[in-house]
Amino acid sequence: MPVTRVQSQPTFTRRISIETPEHVVLELELAGFGSRVAAAMLDTLLQVGLLLLIVLVLVLGGVGAVAAGVGDVVGGWVSAIIIVLWFAALWGYFTLFEGLGGGRTPGKRRLGIRVVMHTGHPVTFGAAAIRNLLRIADAQPFNLYLVGLPFLFFQRHHRRLGDLVAGTIVVYDRPAETILAAAGSVEAEDTIVHEPPLLSDDEFRLLDRVVPRLAELDAATRRRLVPQVTARMAQRVEWDGRRPEGFLTELHQAELARRRARTATRGGREGAKASGSAERFVALRQATWEKFRIDAMQLERHGLAELPGGEIMAFARSYRAITADLARARTYGVDPRTIAYLERVAGVGHNAVYGLRGVRRLPLRRLLLTDLPGAAYRHRRLVVLAAAIFVLPGLAGYAMLREQPTIAEQILPPVMIERAESGEYAIASGRGYAEAPSPYLPTVASQIIANNVQVAFAAFALGITAGIGTVLVLAFNGLFFGAVMGLFANYGILGWLLTFVAGHGVLELTAIFIAGAAGLLVGTAILAPGDLTRRDALVVHGREAIRLVGAAASLLLLAGIIEGFLSASAAPPTLKVSVSAVSALLVGLYFYAGRGAD
Repeated sequence: MPVTRVQSQPTFTRRISIETPEHVVLELELAGFGSRVAAAMLDTLLQVGLLLLIVLVLVLGGVGAVAAGVGDVVGGWVSAIIIVLWFAALWGYFTLFEGLGGGRTPGKRRLGIRVVMHTGHPVTFGAAAIRNLLRIADAQPFNLYLVGLPFLFFQRHHRRLGDLVAGTIVVYDRPAETILAAAGSVEAEDTIVHEPPLLSDDEFRLLDRVVPRLAELDAATRRRLVPQVTARMAQRVEWDGRRPEGFLTELHQAELARRRARTATRGGREGAKASGSAERFVALRQATWEKFRIDAMQLERHGLAELPGGEIMAFARSYRAITADLARARTYGVDPRTIAYLERVAGVGHNAVYGLRGVRRLPLRRLLLTDLPGAAYRHRRLVVLAAAIFVLPGLAGYAMLREQPTIAEQILPPVMIERAESGEYAIASGRGYAEAPSPYLPTVASQIIANNVQVAFAAFALGITAGIGTVLVLAFNGLFFGAVMGLFANYGILGWLLTFVAGHGVLELTAIFIAGAAGLLVGTAILAPGDLTRRDALVVHGREAIRLVGAAASLLLLAGIIEGFLSASAAPPTLKVSVSAVSALLVGLYFYAGRGAD
């Protein structure tokens, strides 16, 4: 397992060092606040634009359906599709692009950054899902990201809460723009600058990182950064007051020449020979490096599975040769820009060799019928605890409304009270609770699924608050559910409401309990990490919790379909109760299947 450590250096960027299994250290530059916010803004604009385009197309299709005389039927399905696509754009955009696109959304690709695992490996789909579902916590309050943004500033790896639980980092990644520093020609001895360096190693590293990027910096950053660096360099080198950018550029070139010739000042011809050897090494290998970079970028996108076995082994040998060249380049003291280039090339090769897209994919059937229920069974105690946190406030809410009916207007929304008041009339008319005309059942089903899955996501994500947020979500929903039961019982029509709930209720409540268990599991990583550090416990528990979320979402999908198409329909009560019994049996079989996977 590669280990990570932050390299301490006085620069305006932060870098993380990744030790690969080949025992070669790759340095990755952590993406800063500005790049990440700019990428997020661009992605948000793309999300909104895509959604508006979809809505426009579907609305035009609905208008055409009305003109053709089938407007009610098609209109219901158009509304349902809009809701599903809205939900997919809101929750799936970042996860799908990052999980399937090598850690890059369109915004991240444009800004030259990507999400990777903290080990330097490509981000997994599960980790992408975790870090993006945790946006619920990062975005608090009111989607202002007042929780997540401080972490980008003060957390040493610039990781928000989602990154901490997923075990990911965001780094700069511009392999396509990487340019190999020119090898040049071997300098003759009489052209070598026989002067010692004027700057300390720390000062030179700072200068060497700033000057090559001057053209990339925006005006505001340049105005802030250049005077600071110039003032620091002026303490060691006399500054004649000329333009700061020119002063820093000339100082960088002169200092680079002094450092290349450092061995020459110690040993004459021996130093010149060492400098020439480094340049000949670069000139000899640079074509091989560039070819490998192009091949590695191609494989990183498509995976190693497309290559025959012999070519996979050849690529692996080429990767090992690249890492060996990187170690030699550091030993020879070649141009820092060449080393940076080689690090990028080795990094792309590392992603291709150790990426997950070239390995066997997990079958969907096994995921749904074995792995997800297996996670639910393993953490069945937390599922029971989540159920208790929901049920006990529910009983309290029911008792409270039964004893004090007048408080209904204070704790329940007006629409719910109106439904209870009109219940007797609806029963007399032969209508069920929340019964909708058949053309609108698709819309009802999609709304229910979207709402319930978002509740499950919130129960999981708020587990990062040491489980407090999860407890509040479960307790509040339980209290509300119990109060509604008490309200309808006061009007003598509780059976009418339970007939509606019967068909989907077993699946829906079980899913909410499983999602609550996911949040509690994340919370235990903070409260009781065991032998692990809290940081490691968050990652380990997060990987299990996302399976629980997947189990909850799959059950909620089925429950939403039943609720939208059966519970809200005019189907007879006996059918709804029968479906309830069957769903209870399915839940039992679900956990039994998980027992076999444990």
